[in-house]
Amino acid sequence: MIKYNPFFFILTGGPGSGKTSLLEELKERGYTIVHETGRTVIQQQVAINGDALPWKDTRLFAQQMLASDISNYLLHDGATSIIIFDRGIPDVLGYASLSEIDQVVPYRKQASQFLYNKYVFILPPWETIYVNDNERKQDFTVATKTHKVMYETYKKLGYHLIDLPKVSVSKRADILIKIAESIIKTKGL
Repeated sequence: MIKYNPFFFILTGGPGSGKTSLLEELKERGYTIVHETGRTVIQQQVAINGDALPWKDTRLFAQQMLASDISNYLLHDGATSIIIFDRGIPDVLGYASLSEIDQVVPYRKQASQFLYNKYVFILPPWETIYVNDNERKQDFTVATKTHKVMYETYKKLGYHLIDLPKVSVSKRADILIKIAESIIKTKGL
């Protein structure tokens, strides 16, 4: 029997869909947030002039993200309250697929081994709020494609996706919290 972690909720979607703003709101409300490893890896690699960057070495970038995501998972294992991850290990599998990295087996294996709550929150592409920054260099077309790949990746891994609507950050937070608490309360693991 597959054992999902009941308290580990993932927030995923394409870049620029409002994840960071939503996570900041949830953090202000007292929830534990695990930040996206992709941004952290990019910031670290830029600081040291490293090669593990999506625009330099996609395979090395994916490996660094996977190692960081596993470390974050293990760091919070045993939690007894809601923890919200800005992306998870399955996102690395999706990234590897999107980037056409030819050896995705290790990513698939890790995504199948380290399981989160079987319900995953996904944000749709939202062009009105989409902006580029130092770490986000993709255009909106790539953001839309990323959303689709993440949706398909999570579905193939057996997760149930919950689409969060394009509403204010506060309303999105209310919806996410209400659903997550309901899932835990009803043992919808």
